[in-house]
Amino acid sequence: MNLLQIAWRNFCHRPLSSLLTTLSLALGVGLVVLVLSIYGIVSEAFTRNATVGYNLVVGPKGSALQLTLNSVFYLSQPIENLPYTEYMEFFDQATRADIVDRFGGDPELATRDGKYAAFVSGGFAIPLALGDYYGEFRVVGTTPEFFSELRHGSDLDQPFSFSSGRAFETDSADNGYFEAVLGSRVAKEMNVKVGELLYPTHGDPEGKGHEDAFMIVGILDATGTPNDRAAFVNLEGFYLMEGHAKPIEEGATVVPGKQASSDKEGPIPLSIPEREVTSILVRNGNIMFAPGMQNMINESLRAQAAAPVGEINKLMSLIVGPLMQALLGITLITCFVAAVGILVAIYNSMNDRRRDIAVMRALGARRDTVTTIIVLESMLVAVIGGITGWLLAHAAIALYSGQIEDQTGIQVGFFSTSSNEIWILPVVAVLALIAAILPAISAYRTDVGSNLSA
Repeated sequence: MNLLQIAWRNFCHRPLSSLLTTLSLALGVGLVVLVLSIYGIVSEAFTRNATVGYNLVVGPKGSALQLTLNSVFYLSQPIENLPYTEYMEFFDQATRADIVDRFGGDPELATRDGKYAAFVSGGFAIPLALGDYYGEFRVVGTTPEFFSELRHGSDLDQPFSFSSGRAFETDSADNGYFEAVLGSRVAKEMNVKVGELLYPTHGDPEGKGHEDAFMIVGILDATGTPNDRAAFVNLEGFYLMEGHAKPIEEGATVVPGKQASSDKEGPIPLSIPEREVTSILVRNGNIMFAPGMQNMINESLRAQAAAPVGEINKLMSLIVGPLMQALLGITLITCFVAAVGILVAIYNSMNDRRRDIAVMRALGARRDTVTTIIVLESMLVAVIGGITGWLLAHAAIALYSGQIEDQTGIQVGFFSTSSNEIWILPVVAVLALIAAILPAISAYRTDVGSNLSA
């Protein structure tokens, strides 16, 4: 019989004590694995979703992190709104003239290029208007370019696709400006489909419902981004809802647009002075222009520009990272307590095993042989407890993989691991080795004669 078999016999000889000691270690290891996995999932969700095809988010002065959370992840509350004229600063003179011609506004807006037009040439600027809810989900007013220009996926090479229906149009002949597209999770949880009506509520999920309804014309395929949790509506229809028009200041010059003065039936879109945007998603035609444009915007009186990736990295390093480190520290303490349990369990058993050790010594076993058996017994507890804890943690992750994917868009399974998990078993083995030192010393010093005579 080799030494490992003897250690296993000793382990099985005290089944209840061995089981409880192993279970306590398994729970500690499982907690460590869960904390590492959760941190990896949260980190990937924030980092990946912060890169969705644009490099800057422009909004009112205030917290850059709040602007990012609100515009990219549809969390937090909007800081304030920007005048629509700030959005027009991203277009050249021809585009600005077309906007003024369609909707009406100050003719001076059509006489020059926007301040940031040169930086965005070859890229895009997509407006967002927030403030309403559909159930618990954000209603996002935007333009059709949101679906045609933005990309998602690890390489940002996947365009939006629809499980049913289509994107809304700038001006639909059937529904006027009142068309909506739902993210996959919104459609699933609200149990709606293409052809049904969407009634937004004003201000918060429990707010007053709007009388205006949007026809659902499309449902997006799952993207694994926050867009799965949003209901997108035509920006023109968003403006036309009650309470969304900005009062025109006295003395403002407003020339009616051709859509306001046409004989075409249907709703009349708001003029430029009545419009506001919550934020603007910007991709520069040349990424090298981004820092210069960002500095120019931040030096202006009304607007600020935030780089989503940078803000999320700050969030992870300043808030999420320290929180996860604290949780990891607590779980490591749990593992240390379990290691102390190994020490206590083996050491307490030494009194019952002194005669057995003395017999082994009398039959020719050396001191280091007896010591090795005690160390192997401790390592058995560590290996069994460590593997069991890993299996329990990953079984829990697999069990809740559906909820994790719904909340974060990240697909996880039983074998989804974090890079730091490779260190768990070595650390547990070291703790077990340390825990075995005291019982091993006690076994090493066992006196053969006195224990045999007893």
